Amino acid sequence: MDFFALWIAAASVGGVALLSSLRILYEYQRGVIFRLGRLTSAKGPGLVFLVPFGIERMRKMDLRIVALDIPPQDTITKDNVSVTVNAVVYFRVTDPSKAVVEIEDYYFATSQLAQTTLRSVIGQSELDEILVERDQVNRVVRDIIDQGTDAWGIEVTAVEVKDIGLPQEMKRAMAKQAEAERERRGKVIAAAGEAEAAIKLAEAAKLIQDHPVAIQLRFLQTVVEIAAENNSTTVFPVPMDLFKPILDAGERMKALGVAGGSPGDASKTLEAESAASTLPAGANRALPASGDAEMLADAARAILAVGSGASSSDEQGVSATQGAPEGDEGEETP
Repeated sequence: MDFFALWIAAASVGGVALLSSLRILYEYQRGVIFRLGRLTSAKGPGLVFLVPFGIERMRKMDLRIVALDIPPQDTITKDNVSVTVNAVVYFRVTDPSKAVVEIEDYYFATSQLAQTTLRSVIGQSELDEILVERDQVNRVVRDIIDQGTDAWGIEVTAVEVKDIGLPQEMKRAMAKQAEAERERRGKVIAAAGEAEAAIKLAEAAKLIQDHPVAIQLRFLQTVVEIAAENNSTTVFPVPMDLFKPILDAGERMKALGVAGGSPGDASKTLEAESAASTLPAGANRALPASGDAEMLADAARAILAVGSGASSSDEQGVSATQGAPEGDEGEETP
């Protein structure tokens, strides 16, 4: 009876010891085993058996990536500008044994190293480099932190600068600089547009010079554009080429000596031009400079009739009478 009770007690103790010696580790966990205080190895994942009664002890380590937030750091850049920078560090444990044995608290140590490294890198860079080349700053900070944590079994995967705080005076100065830069770009673009427009206008002028009728088409297009708007007053530009035939006719009339004639009588002007074409050289000198357009036209018709032989004696008398000077009105015509 005593033996049976002893066996039951021993079995119960063995079962409890067996159950307490089993550990289950997830896929992202590793167990660092210490046997009587000495590091043996890292086990896991899955079911892990430990020597019972405290002979072996295990410490779990998480191998997942940890996002460490770096609080805002007040520092001065290389060009003496006070800035406030905060960032985030992504790291994970690659060697659980080193993370347990080499460092007391790898999380706190990594955070402190990241803060000091960020302040150091920002202090060695100028403000423009920090704002423009942020990827370069992130890469330098990550490399420095990774080298420092490599002995602890920690791998730094990425470092990202989240925000850069600037003083209000610096923000206003940068706003003025950006505004001036935008104005400069606008003026340069406007000047380039004017240059291209001048080139196109020169090409259009050459085309119109080769084809003068194009200016008339452009004039009609302008009239259509003006008429499309609700204007109470419309101004029509008239090209000077429209007056060129009238001016040429006036010049021809002056050449014929018709200084006081009426330019409105188109038929008389044409007859005078026809008479002038049949007159011999120097004949226009006999025409009185003070005669009107009607007298000159009648004289031209008389000269044409005499030259062709088809004019009557009455017509010659009328022509002679109308063409004679005022002092000879009483004399008969031979």
